[in-house]
Amino acid sequence: MSRIAILVSGPSRGSNMQAIIEACRDGRIPDSAVVAVVGARDDAPALQKAHALSVPTAVVNPREFPDPDMYGDALLWVLQKAQPDLICLAGYMRLLPAQVVQAYPMRIMNIHPALLPLFGGKGMYGLKVHQAAIDSGMKITGCTVHFVDEGYDTGPIILQRCAPILDDDTPETLAARVLPVEHETYIEAIRLFVQGKLRVEGRRVRVVG
Repeated sequence: MSRIAILVSGPSRGSNMQAIIEACRDGRIPDSAVVAVVGARDDAPALQKAHALSVPTAVVNPREFPDPDMYGDALLWVLQKAQPDLICLAGYMRLLPAQVVQAYPMRIMNIHPALLPLFGGKGMYGLKVHQAAIDSGMKITGCTVHFVDEGYDTGPIILQRCAPILDDDTPETLAARVLPVEHETYIEAIRLFVQGKLRVEGRRVRVVG
């Protein structure tokens, strides 16, 4: 049984988190379970949703620590208690502390609502990403699932899927079109991981078997 932990931030609604939990329970992600959801605030919508789904939760609030290293150590301690095989970021808006990344090399995934390396980096999340895609004049956007390294949206890309940008799109309508694609792509990437079908070769991630 593969153990999955999910990290969320305060504003996260928990849509991708819920999709992962449900996919583990209905067998689309086989032999797996979400064993912990870790957030930054007790009142975070994603944590409330995790409670409703009977998933164990924990809170590690970065504002309660005087320096980033202390927050990183506390987050790592909570994660190690959960003993995850894989950590998934789902609306986690911060740069993940280096000690967490180093403890779980190529065992942390994130999803970004654009085709990286486009429209990524610090401060690029949520509707800001969709607005940037619309402003670019591109006709296609999508989402990217990647392994997490110590930078913003810079880890090796696992899967990407596309969605059209329509002439009358707003950031909100585009986000609504991309979101189900995010769910499908994230679930597929996790399934490949737990089945041992991902191989990282430098900057490339290959699907084997």
